[in-house]
Amino acid sequence: MAKIYTSMGLMSGTSLDGIDISIIKSDGYKEYSIELDRYFEYDKELVQKLLEIRDKISNSDDLGKYFTEIKDLEREVTLFHYKAANKTIKKFNSNIDLIGFHGQTIFHDSKKKISKQLGNGNLLSQLTKKKVVYNFRQNDLKNGGQGAPLTPIFHNALANKINKKFDLEFPIYILNIGGIANITSTVNWNNFWQSEKIYAYDIGPGNCLIDEWIRKNSKNKYDDKGSIARSGKVDKLILNQALENFNNNPQYEKSLDIKDFDIFFSKGLSLENGAATITDFTAKLISDGMSFIHKKNKLSKYQWLVCGGGRKNEYLLECIQNNFDKIDIDPIDKYEINGDYIESQAFAFLAIRSVEGLPISFPSTTRCKEASTGGILVENF
Repeated sequence: MAKIYTSMGLMSGTSLDGIDISIIKSDGYKEYSIELDRYFEYDKELVQKLLEIRDKISNSDDLGKYFTEIKDLEREVTLFHYKAANKTIKKFNSNIDLIGFHGQTIFHDSKKKISKQLGNGNLLSQLTKKKVVYNFRQNDLKNGGQGAPLTPIFHNALANKINKKFDLEFPIYILNIGGIANITSTVNWNNFWQSEKIYAYDIGPGNCLIDEWIRKNSKNKYDDKGSIARSGKVDKLILNQALENFNNNPQYEKSLDIKDFDIFFSKGLSLENGAATITDFTAKLISDGMSFIHKKNKLSKYQWLVCGGGRKNEYLLECIQNNFDKIDIDPIDKYEINGDYIESQAFAFLAIRSVEGLPISFPSTTRCKEASTGGILVENF
């Protein structure tokens, strides 16, 4: 019988708002249960430092140029994760077998096989006195993969869990709208190792452009429920030009970074009209990616479950829905799953798979040459 681990996942996304923490019990395969989810907001000073360092790094050479600054900030980020993890461990009041530590991404370039997440696994292990799995992306990059998306194998576990309770038909599609949007086509576990594959792709911007526009043109951090965009008017000329000029990800073979996109095309628009135009731009690129994966399974209707912060942007979801006539698109919360914590649960799950030597990425998810296991395990106590 497979060992059941109690694993903690720590995830801090491109929105730079804070840390999601989840504790799950799982064998890293079919079985998992959610024990605890918590959120810890970054303080304003740390957010500002992260924004500044991310803005400074435009290529891999800058990682060396700002090495000392990055190292100091990495320690600060790790200490913040430690404090949050320690509070959560005390609240959980039970043994944790290991911690999956994603870290804070500041640079990702799949072509050069470089993905930099701030996070010192050795230090976190020393402080928490727990086994820590970190640096999840590097092995995939070494094996010819894009280093992202890594969550599809967990999305598949999630879809099977939902299917078991709500009897949804496969393929169940999952759309994750974080800073970047990615999609997964899931399969029944019984078919996964026989013939059917999990397919996954980064498809375009998620929240990154909308959030940047709102941050730079107002006192808000994001467009709550899409209300600012809803109050504006899409500039069709600017939108169509932006879509024509966008260098589409050919066949969605490349993983994406928020620096692959910018809001320059909306320059000169009002807050509301800019938000509306950028939201429609984002929705069109997401819809194109969804249509691409539909072609693999020609169905009468497609079932999409949406997770990540973008699922709360009601206007964005409406804009996506408007591009289709045979689609059900629901926040994953409708199926008794908290969509805020999918990725932190995923890295708890991926940590278990890494320890067990199970693959976390596949040729059909990250374009790696062969199924690859993931993170580095440290036990520094």
